[in-house]
Amino acid sequence: MKFATKAIHAGYQPAEEKTGAIMPPIYMSSTFALDSPGHTKNGFDYSRANNPNFTILEKTLASLEDASYATVFSSGIGALTALISTLSQGDKVVALNGIYGGTYRLFTQVMERFGIIFINPLHFTLSQLEELFIKEKPQWLLFETPTNPLMKILDIAELTKLTKNYSILSIVDNTFASPYCQSPLKLGADVVWHSSTKYIGGHSDVLGGVIVTNNEQLKHKLDFGRKTMGTNPSPFDCWLLTRGVKTLALRMQQHQKNALEVARFLEKHPKVKRVYYPGLESHPQHQLALKQMHSFNGMLSVEFNLPTEQILKMLSTFHYFTLAESLGGIESLVSHPATMTHAIIPQKMRENLGITDNLVRFSVGIEAISDLIADLEQNLNRYS
Repeated sequence: MKFATKAIHAGYQPAEEKTGAIMPPIYMSSTFALDSPGHTKNGFDYSRANNPNFTILEKTLASLEDASYATVFSSGIGALTALISTLSQGDKVVALNGIYGGTYRLFTQVMERFGIIFINPLHFTLSQLEELFIKEKPQWLLFETPTNPLMKILDIAELTKLTKNYSILSIVDNTFASPYCQSPLKLGADVVWHSSTKYIGGHSDVLGGVIVTNNEQLKHKLDFGRKTMGTNPSPFDCWLLTRGVKTLALRMQQHQKNALEVARFLEKHPKVKRVYYPGLESHPQHQLALKQMHSFNGMLSVEFNLPTEQILKMLSTFHYFTLAESLGGIESLVSHPATMTHAIIPQKMRENLGITDNLVRFSVGIEAISDLIADLEQNLNRYS
């Protein structure tokens, strides 16, 4: 099956449901009848551990990532928390620059207190990373690509080849790209992690997370972690995500089309210093992006040639770009990474990464592109 067909048909067939319902029902049951003590009907006993809506969504998302297994969670951070629960005190995680601020916060303010050692090199070459692996002997390499918010492209195949040489688990945050735009497992990654709140759900109305892998042992550990720590989603949340993912292919096509138009418009604007979007020919890693990604997403960042106070004022005056956290919904959003998504990262570190006060991140939605361009042009014309 092609991607768009998988998104609609993988995971559930009407014939599997006694009524023949085209859409799966919502199994709003906290508990399930057993055949006998210790023996379940089809593996379901309590919805903290599992639920038919979990299973349907997991089969769909595993199929979209060309994976054998998926485990769904209450949020992206809930998914990462369950994954971290497979580590032991003293284990080391190398996270490459460009990770989400919430990931940084979870490791530095919570997990380090439990003995998980977090290593976050700001800048590195492949040889420097190899030296770090030899010296520190980490259990994980964690990274996302494109990075948030500077849209840097990391070479998945190159990095995962290196991790395999040192028996390090490679984990790729694929939230920004979505399964439609990028397939990290095919490029050598061991684990793919998503905040399914974003492009997978696509409608800004549900929280969710998922870990996808071909490792059966890890799948069992993640299911155990979900049950034990209570990081499970609700059946209704899974139903919403199952519904949302069916249009993922169509939505990503329009997100990409609109984002490219917005990026080209802003790149030529005199009040813009630089546009960060891998789909632009001017992006320094455009060729790597073409090689690694099936297509591009709706995310771009812009460095403006305006005083910071004007930029902050402008962010609240757009008509169609709503000032808000998150990304990947059908509606367009705008955010200020330095004070929002990456505020938790120390200022000096942000500056070293290039996350300045003049940097603005756009999540370009699927509205009419003429309306989006007009909104940008009208607002930019207010400032000199």
